[in-house]
Amino acid sequence: MAKGTNKRAARGRGAARGRSPEPVTASVDGGLAELVPDRDRPRGWTLLLDGKPQSHVDLDDPAYLDFEYQRRFGHLADLVAPPGRPLHAVHLGGGAFTLARYIAATRPRSTQQIVEIDAPLVQFVRSALPLDPGDRIRVRGADARAGLAKVPDGWADLIVADVFSGARTPAHLTSVEFLAEVRRALRPDGWYAANLADGPPLAHLKAQIATARAVFTEVCLTADPALLRGRRFGNAVLLAADRDLPLADLTRRAAGDPYPARVEHGRALADFTGGAAPVTDATAAPSPAPPPAVFT
Repeated sequence: MAKGTNKRAARGRGAARGRSPEPVTASVDGGLAELVPDRDRPRGWTLLLDGKPQSHVDLDDPAYLDFEYQRRFGHLADLVAPPGRPLHAVHLGGGAFTLARYIAATRPRSTQQIVEIDAPLVQFVRSALPLDPGDRIRVRGADARAGLAKVPDGWADLIVADVFSGARTPAHLTSVEFLAEVRRALRPDGWYAANLADGPPLAHLKAQIATARAVFTEVCLTADPALLRGRRFGNAVLLAADRDLPLADLTRRAAGDPYPARVEHGRALADFTGGAAPVTDATAAPSPAPPPAVFT
């Protein structure tokens, strides 16, 4: 999975306080996986694939979220249900299991499923960064869409799509048909959240918004204003549901992040899409590859 940049990734290559753990590596289906210790957090690690930052996790404080897009997912996990209420959550894409660990820490007794096609990556992460056996997190080795098909109707409070292959979202996870399957697996008041990567002219992002609007009644987008203006490549988090969204709370949280983001909704979001057509299985294509400069 290829993600937006981590503002602290360069610092994470230093030694942790006290003893200095060494980076660990493994060959996985997606390339060379590397876990780099975070010098500022004794049990903090950044996961990289082929040198590109993917996710960050702190085993001592799983409620700590470092990456911009992970913080945005964390806001959604906080707002999808009253504080402390356990969730049924499905994570399409594994990484370092960061968001699943966050939900387990902030909403004890939640039941979660992670679907990750890269079995060697799952084995590497589970070995180096073990999950707490009491956290009720099941990891399933499967393609995201195939794994989603096994989720019972109306089971999930939250489904998160964070799937990248070779730095691009696979085409079959971008269509109306895929989102219809997401909607089937959600509770009537459940939420769907997706990490979307794009850059100028933002054609992929606009088409994904149009696709979500074709399936769900409410859609909003959280992103860096510079990304929305087409000035850079980056990550945006899309949220879709069949109920009203807590826009005021989400906007306040996004604006208060270390790297503030804007929330677009309603007419402004419709204007942003500029008449883009929904994507179907017949027309689907992978998301664009990020330019090399994104990871330098």
